[in-house]
Amino acid sequence: MTGKRPAPRLSLSMAGEMLRAEIYALGKPFREILRGNILYRWIVCNGPIPEHLLFHPYDAAPRKLEDAELLLRGRFKFEGGQVDVRDGSIFEHTPPSPEWAAALRSFAWLPPLAFAGGDAAHLLAKNLIAQWLRRNPHYSEPDWLPHITARRLLNIFAHGRTAFENDAALRKKLFASIREQARILARTANETPDGILRFEAVSVAALSALCLPDKPKQIDQTIARLEAEIARQIFADGGHITRSPEALLHCYRHLTLVMDALTAARRNIPQTLRSAHDRMAPMIRFFRHGDGGLALFQGSGEGDPRTISALLARDEVRGQPHAHAPHSGYQRIVSGHTFVAMDCGGTPPDAFSTEAHASTLSFEFSSAAQRIVVNCGASAQQNQLQDVLRATAAHSTITLADLSTAFLIQPGIARRLLGARLLGGPDKIDTNRMQTPQGWSITASHDAYAEQYGFVIERMLSLSPQGLVLTGRDRLVPVSKTKRGSLPFAVRFHIHPDVRVSPSQGGGILLKLANGEGWRFRASGQIAIEESIYLGTGQARKTEQLVVAGAVRDAEVQVDWLFEQIGAT
Repeated sequence: MTGKRPAPRLSLSMAGEMLRAEIYALGKPFREILRGNILYRWIVCNGPIPEHLLFHPYDAAPRKLEDAELLLRGRFKFEGGQVDVRDGSIFEHTPPSPEWAAALRSFAWLPPLAFAGGDAAHLLAKNLIAQWLRRNPHYSEPDWLPHITARRLLNIFAHGRTAFENDAALRKKLFASIREQARILARTANETPDGILRFEAVSVAALSALCLPDKPKQIDQTIARLEAEIARQIFADGGHITRSPEALLHCYRHLTLVMDALTAARRNIPQTLRSAHDRMAPMIRFFRHGDGGLALFQGSGEGDPRTISALLARDEVRGQPHAHAPHSGYQRIVSGHTFVAMDCGGTPPDAFSTEAHASTLSFEFSSAAQRIVVNCGASAQQNQLQDVLRATAAHSTITLADLSTAFLIQPGIARRLLGARLLGGPDKIDTNRMQTPQGWSITASHDAYAEQYGFVIERMLSLSPQGLVLTGRDRLVPVSKTKRGSLPFAVRFHIHPDVRVSPSQGGGILLKLANGEGWRFRASGQIAIEESIYLGTGQARKTEQLVVAGAVRDAEVQVDWLFEQIGAT
């Protein structure tokens, strides 16, 4: 018997959000008329056109020469697809996806072209900027939507210098547009969807006020808005409200840019910004595997290890990660060269859950620089694959009745207006951590299946003092006397694609790491090797998963398992 989740009921608050979202969508032509109006622009953009930037921020986001080479060959490859241009303007082509269109409009092509340097790259950047200015002289959507405007302004501030420095006519047009974009962004940042996009918009609004010759009052207002957003989105333990390691890294990067600009302007950095920066850095370290990348929780990718290291080098406090992040809902054990991180949290608040995953009690595990047990990751596009990747079965945890612990808003009007939110999930999560002679152990449980099936899921992880043995115990504990049929369960361990998996003649599964190190997996039940997929670096890679499956009725079921390093002394 497999389960079927009852159709979700939207709350009254979400119904209100849907109404506001529909009104906002219908208001597009009115916003374009109002904000493109000469009187509105005169009121918002009064004052002289700036002739230079007061500060050129250094953005640590990764740039690749191969991306510039593709652009110089006429291939515009961004998240969500690629378009080849033989003649005409790239802005005249039909976008292959909304993600690709947003990247084009936010000038995602400018950083790699600036990084490549050379006359050809500078000429292409200058031509693309000129083409965009001709098509978007004043406010229009979607090009001037706040989250797109924010990313475009940041790319211009950080990477646009060489594209316009020797062209006086383009420079004048661009700076007039930059002033208008920055002033309107300061007024519209709160229209951005909640979460990382709003944090970016508010941060860049503050950065714009510092990079352009602006009034002190404008700077103070944008900084105050950033402080308010920090209070909403950054937890006391330094995590982000989405519970995503990568979202946390993005916020840290933007906060660093603003703090650099404040220092360059010889203005005091508010304590709210400094305190958040000091809390966030240890939390980023909390999620780092031995390879320097991030753990794959809540839609996060690995990130670029060099970028992460460069950003963390800006942390003057050098705060070390805690073992337990109670507000973010994570546990961490490190022994020897072995790293284990476990998701002990629930679903983020509604508006922040559009990229959240149903991953409670999932864990990741690595030895030195080699990841061993992972979660599957996330797709850059909102599609059917992304929905599958957000389900519980795409994580190294336990599923009951082939059912996810939380569910997505299904495609339709609600998803169109609210986004692909994750709803439901556990109401109660208990966590306990203790040190024993056998090493640190974590025990956590959740009740996501209790209402429908009467079972609580419990997981215990224990790592030996030298990090050579990771022991686990998974229990399905009945908490009601409801009579039920046989329910299938599965304990999944998704294996990183660089690990070679093979059955062992002596029983169990052998795991051969790329560095030659060997581990053995054993379990109290039958182990199956099944196909899986890994998207930690953005590209889909085939891999395998170890599955211990069974069935449960009315009595408790327990699955014991362990990973042990072979040949270790």
